[in-house]
Amino acid sequence: MLQHQAPLDLAFQALSDPTRRAMVERLSRGPASVSELAAPMPMSMSAVVQHLKILEAAGLVASEKVGRVRTCRVEPQALSAAERWINERRTSVERSLDRLGAFLDETREDPET
Repeated sequence: MLQHQAPLDLAFQALSDPTRRAMVERLSRGPASVSELAAPMPMSMSAVVQHLKILEAAGLVASEKVGRVRTCRVEPQALSAAERWINERRTSVERSLDRLGAFLDETREDPET
């Protein structure tokens, strides 16, 4: 199901869950093992692993296994794509509001006339 969606869709879908956002927040401070990510979570280790699989499928997180420890890290490129999309929407809305403000200024009646 996930593999047939656009990368940006996958990123927003993955980030729609508060647990996964908390994991990305933690990983934004540096790599962490799955155990470290699971420690503050009120869920089983298998549930944490499922969340990580979704983050990895979305390209937001990458992991590497060395020995018995799987270490995860955030993938900044995927976050940058989401940020770029949000910024483009923000710019478009700001331009529309600027045009509306200019129109209102032009059509406002002067109280002194």
